[in-house]
Amino acid sequence: QVQLVESGGGLVQAGGSLRLSCVSSERTFSSYGMAWFRQAPGQEREFVAAINWSGEFISYAEFVRGRCTISRDNAKKEVYLQMNSLKPEDTAVYSCARAWTTFGNPRTREYEYSNWGRGTQVTVSS
Repeated sequence: QVQLVESGGGLVQAGGSLRLSCVSSERTFSSYGMAWFRQAPGQEREFVAAINWSGEFISYAEFVRGRCTISRDNAKKEVYLQMNSLKPEDTAVYSCARAWTTFGNPRTREYEYSNWGRGTQVTVSS
């Protein structure tokens, strides 16, 4: 069973920054694409950013483009989300996810991910 554990969330003022981390228990972590999704209260979970297995290819949701950077360290089995210029509407639980299949390009759909962390709360005050 793959375990994904997120950290780095917290309370920050609008305009501030946070760096989220997600560590995987999987030995073959480097073979899988990873992604960050978020879910605000009363809303559907939505895609934030994805990175392919090698870190060479990346995809972002339009609402974070230019403000967030996804990266990974395969040696540490970790994926990161650097978030800058945070807005109150970024408030949500942020979860990392591992793709169903190995290799391939960054995936942006929820159903394309098989394993999920419990998430870390990000709260942005105005």
